[in-house]
Amino acid sequence: MVFRISLLLVVALAVIAGLAPGPFEQATSAALATVINHAGWLYLLIVFLTLLFLGYLAFGPLAQLRIGGRDAEPEFSSVAWLSMLFAAGMGIGLVFWGAAEPVSHLLNPPEGLEPGTPLAAGAAMRYTFFHWGLHPWAIYALMGLAIAWFQYNRNGRGLISDLLQPLIGDRHLGWMGKVVNIVAVVATAIGVATTLGFGTVQITAGMARVFGLPGGLGMELLVIGGAFVLYMASTATGVERGIKWLSSFNLGLAALLLLAVVLLGPTDFIFETFTTSLGGYINSVVQMSLRMAPFSESTWVGDWTIFYWAWWISWSPFVGAFIARVSYGRSVREFVFGVVALPTLLGFAWFSAFGGAALWGQMFGGADMAAALAQGYETVLFRMYDTLPLTGLLSSLSILLLLIFFVTSADSAVLVLGSMSSETPGDPSLSRKFAWGIAVALIAGAMLVAGGLDALQTLITVVALPFALLLVGVMVSLYRVLGTEALREKAEERRARRAIEDWIERERRAQAEAEAAAEAAGGTTPGTAS
Repeated sequence: MVFRISLLLVVALAVIAGLAPGPFEQATSAALATVINHAGWLYLLIVFLTLLFLGYLAFGPLAQLRIGGRDAEPEFSSVAWLSMLFAAGMGIGLVFWGAAEPVSHLLNPPEGLEPGTPLAAGAAMRYTFFHWGLHPWAIYALMGLAIAWFQYNRNGRGLISDLLQPLIGDRHLGWMGKVVNIVAVVATAIGVATTLGFGTVQITAGMARVFGLPGGLGMELLVIGGAFVLYMASTATGVERGIKWLSSFNLGLAALLLLAVVLLGPTDFIFETFTTSLGGYINSVVQMSLRMAPFSESTWVGDWTIFYWAWWISWSPFVGAFIARVSYGRSVREFVFGVVALPTLLGFAWFSAFGGAALWGQMFGGADMAAALAQGYETVLFRMYDTLPLTGLLSSLSILLLLIFFVTSADSAVLVLGSMSSETPGDPSLSRKFAWGIAVALIAGAMLVAGGLDALQTLITVVALPFALLLVGVMVSLYRVLGTEALREKAEERRARRAIEDWIERERRAQAEAEAAAEAAGGTTPGTAS
């Protein structure tokens, strides 16, 4: 039922958006205004609470618990683990927004700052760090840890409804659980399609820039079709080969591109941007986490922060399920640090390099980033490359990086969507993954037809609201089961300690009895004979 209904809803949404783009855009825009006006604050509060909860798990009394049990061993090396979760979590977004977001904030800054000023540049990097830092990875970590724990420690099915079992009891197996799973699957499919839509637009812009190919909607649909063939071929090889190999290769390629921008670009400016932005982020993270604009009625927070939080929330069942799939054997503390802290630092380094180089080009290098931004976010990265040596090579590597991120994200998505819409644990059948592969491609293409990036951003902000509320229930459920497990392990430790103490006492008594018997017989005391 979950598979059929959720697939039908996704396909119906794609058909409506493709056949009636005007009315569809009007309806979603009206829904977006309602969500931001009445529930924007709720997004901010829930995500901030998620970050606090993950901090408690990492440093609190539950940190030593282990996914799979105390004797479980990790299936993948730390490097392979990090590369897979990073590629699935943010790959396309980092490339797409790496230069574009800081430039956009510089020219249209938050907090009423004057555009183009040093203060606007500082705020641009600080908010970019904020949007791509601890908060999104905390959302991913919450879902990933919950799914992994219920699946490996409580023999669950890997479904979102299982996470609510401590709250709703056996109803997670009935209609209530099916509704939860349908909402999760549809939100995940739309979140995946949004990311793939960003990647499609930028791949098309890059090919037009580097190879002179025609741009536009027709080429974007061709890119989606070509990527569909690639990610379905990767899906057929399984996680241990296709996704693992491609993710490891892409992490190396991303590191090479990052190093090239740092060395070929304004190196000192980039490092100074990193330290300054990191300090500003740490100093202002609480204020940014809860900032709305009730007094100025500015739409900036809704256009950026709330959109991002909705994007991460809708993306979280997919990323969480995939992280859970590859995180067996990790302790709670290791999991939180690996999923939240390390990718955050890598993201900060990425945005410092690409965003710093783009800001330097606009402010000091004579590059007209504003003109590139006016043509579309997807063009800013390639305009930034014009300020560096080896422009063509860097652009080509970025296109390759985007394409592989596209393949790994879609490959992971069809695996997770197939698992989330199946009642049985384990990897789904190839036919089910194939059906979801078609659905994801359809929704990404339909959203581009219906209005491009604006339609993608609007839809994701609206669809994610029910799942944002679900995150609260997941936090309560996870806290309960982890607390129960901690009490159980402590009880086992006490029983084991008592058993050892009883054994030592029996041995001591046996030794004493043997010594007494030897003395009574007039022999030597055991242990004193020469």
